[in-house]
Amino acid sequence: MAFSANLNIMLKAARKAGRSLVKDFREVENLQVSMKGAGDFVSRADIAAERILKEELLGARPTYGWLAEEGGGIDGDDPTRRWIVDPLDGTTNFLHGLPHWAISIGLEHKGQIVAGVIYDAAKDEMFLAERGEGAWMNDTRLRVSGRTRMIESIFATGVPFGGRPDLPDTLGDLGRLMPVCAGVRRWGAAALDMAYVAAGRYEGFWERHLHAWDIAAGTIIVREAGGLVEALDPGADLLETGSVICANGRIFDTFAKAIRG
Repeated sequence: MAFSANLNIMLKAARKAGRSLVKDFREVENLQVSMKGAGDFVSRADIAAERILKEELLGARPTYGWLAEEGGGIDGDDPTRRWIVDPLDGTTNFLHGLPHWAISIGLEHKGQIVAGVIYDAAKDEMFLAERGEGAWMNDTRLRVSGRTRMIESIFATGVPFGGRPDLPDTLGDLGRLMPVCAGVRRWGAAALDMAYVAAGRYEGFWERHLHAWDIAAGTIIVREAGGLVEALDPGADLLETGSVICANGRIFDTFAKAIRG
């Protein structure tokens, strides 16, 4: 596989930040017995990972723009290109010692995501894609699931917590979907949910009110693996609304009908 210079920069940055997070993850597993300061520790791990990513990505491409969870946005000298980064998707899992979290890096060009990397450093699974070049997990070509029957399919979502106002909508979705499918998973890392759709591990995923950095990389990885990705509200701007639905092409319409009601 021959990758572009930009994708190689993204892979190098993800691996470097991943090493930092894995080291911190070992420490947080020890901290969880006593919760004193654990949240602050994870915040420091998150910020340290973002600093590494920023140094690597903007160091290599200083004219590009930047949008990330911790550090906000920077307008680059090149207005057509922007890095969209989540240094730690699945922070709550990380905090609790659960090895299901990831680094997500998307590259936007003229409003379109043209490359994406999602790195599950705890399992050393690197999901990646470039426009027109297919999607991969490490050295394995990714294809979405071929299942066509809802009752044989499993789906993923995020269930709102902490008083978020969209809980009733999600409970309504679950009420329509769960009777007709093989199961719903809530693993707590939207980027990995999308990567798993690309890998055929889930048939589909949906969630409301995410951020651009949660889903930028996942959108191109799913599409390059042969899946469909849309805004949950048809016609809306996916990265602006952050409400997403994706699935293999064979089951997308049936799945979307169940979710959209």
